[in-house]
Amino acid sequence: MTELWEGIARAFVLILSLDREVMEITGRSLTISMTSCGVAVLICLPLSSVIHFNRFPGKRYLISLIQTSFSLPTVAIGLFVFVIFSRAGPLGILGLMFTPSIMVIGQAILITPVMLGLTISALSGGDIAISETARALGATKFQTMVITIREVRYAVITAVVMGFGRAISEVGLSLIVGGNIKGYTRTITTAISLETSRGDIELSMALGIILTMIAFLINLVLNRIQQK
Repeated sequence: MTELWEGIARAFVLILSLDREVMEITGRSLTISMTSCGVAVLICLPLSSVIHFNRFPGKRYLISLIQTSFSLPTVAIGLFVFVIFSRAGPLGILGLMFTPSIMVIGQAILITPVMLGLTISALSGGDIAISETARALGATKFQTMVITIREVRYAVITAVVMGFGRAISEVGLSLIVGGNIKGYTRTITTAISLETSRGDIELSMALGIILTMIAFLINLVLNRIQQK
């Protein structure tokens, strides 16, 4: 028990002293996850609007498929991305394997179904009178989409925050496509996995505390958004 508390104390020392390795890993994790969220937003907002505001055969089944894919294992997504972008894969010529770029792509693929499904739900939960009033006042379909999204913006922001939380906490995908290269593709979760296996409990705990703090902040943001 004494060793546990000593490990926690040393972990806090690493955090409070702004240990270079800890800060570097944390910054890289935040950068990769935030970038992947940005990419997913650019995909999800227009696509969710197209799905919600149009009627077409199989729409319900498509939405059900999107919602089912919420729980896709990260390692399965990682394997898919690896096969596509490896040297023998169709996009291997791009040479993106074991780089931060491929981690962004992988995380974007991972969180897009979550953000897409939640955004569609947000649009569906909006007051239908908003879109009907916009059309009655002569708004185009695009303008109606923009107005509706603006009205349900807090629910859309919730979807983005949820996507970010899933991205920064995943580990399987990053290990497969990123390679956990020190100073290049090592993130909080992959570093925790590696350092724990090496016996460097202090560094693992420091990174675990930071990840927990990020999760806590995400929950605070979600609670604030839900109150609004």
